[in-house]
Amino acid sequence: MRAAVALGLLAWVGAALVLAELRWFSRPSLADRLRPYAPVGVGGGPSAPSPFSVESFRDLVAPLAASTGARAARLFGVQEEAALRLERIHSPLDVTAFRVRQLGWAVVAVAAAVPGAMALRLPPLPALAFVTGAALLAFLVPEQQLASASQRRQRRLLLELPVVSEQLGMLLGAGYSLGAALHRLASRGSGVCATDVRRVTARTRHGVPVDAALREWAAVARVPALDRLVAVLALNRETGDLGRLISDEARAIRQEVQREAVATMERRAQQVWVPVTVATLVPGVIFLSVPFVEALRLFSGS
Repeated sequence: MRAAVALGLLAWVGAALVLAELRWFSRPSLADRLRPYAPVGVGGGPSAPSPFSVESFRDLVAPLAASTGARAARLFGVQEEAALRLERIHSPLDVTAFRVRQLGWAVVAVAAAVPGAMALRLPPLPALAFVTGAALLAFLVPEQQLASASQRRQRRLLLELPVVSEQLGMLLGAGYSLGAALHRLASRGSGVCATDVRRVTARTRHGVPVDAALREWAAVARVPALDRLVAVLALNRETGDLGRLISDEARAIRQEVQREAVATMERRAQQVWVPVTVATLVPGVIFLSVPFVEALRLFSGS
């Protein structure tokens, strides 16, 4: 009965939040409908959300979800901030919306695990472990998806960086300024680097210096090769042979990528021998154990 009452209350709260979004169920007052058309300073601006609306519920849950999600992520070994990873992958969500979504998935998992535990007739401790595990799994799946997307983007950035560096060096050698070369790469390029360079050019149009915008890109990406390239680009006003320096840096990045590829190939080649070794050793141990056991039996019988 207690579980049924809890599920009924949860369903009632969810139905109230869903129906509050429907116009025929929750009609705004006349003042709220006229407020967007009022002059500024005479009640203008957005109306205050209803205390039983989705917006008010989100405003109430958002700080708790953000703090709880950050602590849980650090508890499971995730040290990088979620806001930085969301910015890196150009996600439309901010960290608060992401944490609220995680909390929502955890609540849905709990709501689905409680009837499952009751249907399986689990004892109290296994039922508690089952419900807690379902909530943790629902919380950690979006966290793992975000971490994987961030790592894939960093990897693609590292693979595209040599080509982009060479193109940037050729443009600078042809007489382009650093800002004009970045704008040309952003307008004609495609891929991860082009997307990030478009953000850099947008920042420069907002009045941010090119060097500062490039440093912001490197701080968000957190790729060592990009840090070195940005350090070379910072010498734009101090040297006249920047194209050659960028070409040398592109060659160094390409060699780094090649070394990582060779190391990955060698590691996978070693992993191939693991099942072969196991398949060879297990029958050999069995064949050796048979005469050894037989010798022990004869020795003990004598």
